[in-house]
Amino acid sequence: MGFEIPVWFEITALVVLSLILLADLLLILKRPHIPSMKEATLWVVFYVGLALVFAVVLLWVTQSPQAMGEFVAGWLTEYSLSVDNLFVFVLIMSQFAVPRRYQQEVLMVGIIIALVLRAIFIMLGAALIENFSWIFYIFGAFLVWTAWRQAFPGAHEDEAKAESGIVRFLRRFIDISDHYDGAKLRTVVDGKKIFTPMILVFIVIGVTDLIFAIDSIPAIFGITHNAFIVFTANLFALMGLRQLYFLLGGLLDRLKYLHYGIAFILGFIGLKLFFHALHVNELPFINGGEPVEWAPEISTWLSLAVIIVSMAVATIASLVSARREARGAPPGLSGRW
Repeated sequence: MGFEIPVWFEITALVVLSLILLADLLLILKRPHIPSMKEATLWVVFYVGLALVFAVVLLWVTQSPQAMGEFVAGWLTEYSLSVDNLFVFVLIMSQFAVPRRYQQEVLMVGIIIALVLRAIFIMLGAALIENFSWIFYIFGAFLVWTAWRQAFPGAHEDEAKAESGIVRFLRRFIDISDHYDGAKLRTVVDGKKIFTPMILVFIVIGVTDLIFAIDSIPAIFGITHNAFIVFTANLFALMGLRQLYFLLGGLLDRLKYLHYGIAFILGFIGLKLFFHALHVNELPFINGGEPVEWAPEISTWLSLAVIIVSMAVATIASLVSARREARGAPPGLSGRW
C-alpha cells in the first residue's frame, strides 16, 4: 500500500468526527429552523475546511503524500456524488411536501442512515478485495455501467418512480395520515394512533441512501483500498450535506451538465479499476492467470486532477449555459437572476 495509518490516529479521528456529527444532530433537534444563506455558507466552509485540515494531519501522521492524495481524491469523488444525490433529495422533499422547517431533521436522519449503510458496504468491500482480487473486474464494469446511466437524462426521474412504487406498497400495509404533525412519526387521528407521512419520507430516504451506497463505494475503492480512508472520505462528504442542500437551493436546477462530469469521473475510475484488476489478475482465462504487465497504472494524483477538472468544467459550463438562457428569456422570467 505504501503507507500505514497508526491505530491510535484512526480511533481518535473516528471519535472526534463522531462527536462533531452528534453535536450537529443535537443542534438540529434543539432548534429546528430554516438556515439562512449566511449560516449555510459558514457551515459548508467549516466542513470543507475541516476535510482539508484532516488531509494535512493525515500527511503529518503518515508522512505519506500518497495517503493525503488518496483521501482528497476519495473525498472529492464522494462529495461530487453527494451533490448529485441532492437532486434526488429535492425530488423527495417536493414529492412528500415536507415542511421546510423540518427538512433539516429529515436530511440529518438520511445522513445517519447513509453512514450506517456505507460502513456496512465498506467492510464488505474491504473483505471482498482482501480475498477476491477478481472483484475489481466487477467493480470496474459496474462503475462503467453506472457512468453510462448517469450520462443520459431520466436517471433521477426513474428513481422517483421507484420511490412512488415503494410508497404505494407501504400504504397497503401501514395506516398513514394525510398530514404532518411536526416532525413526529406517529399522530392521533379520530382517537387512533397512526403514522404520519414522515415515516414514508424516512423509508424512501433510506432506500435512496442504499442505492447511493451501492454506486459510491466501488467508486472510492477505485481510488484507495484503505478502509479507514474510504470511511472518513465518505464521512466528510456527508458532513455538511444538509447545509449544502439549503445553500445550493435553486442552483441545483442550473447545474444541468453536472451529471456529465460525474459520469466521466465514474467511467474513468471504472477503467482504473479494470486496469488494476489486470495488474493483480488471478483469473486463469485471462493471460493464463498471470498479471498483465502492459496494463497502464493510473496514479492517485492523475485521478485527483481528473476529478477536479471534470467537476470544474461541468459546473462552469452549467452556469454559463444557465446565464445565457436567462439572458434569452422574456423579461418576466429573468428576475430570478
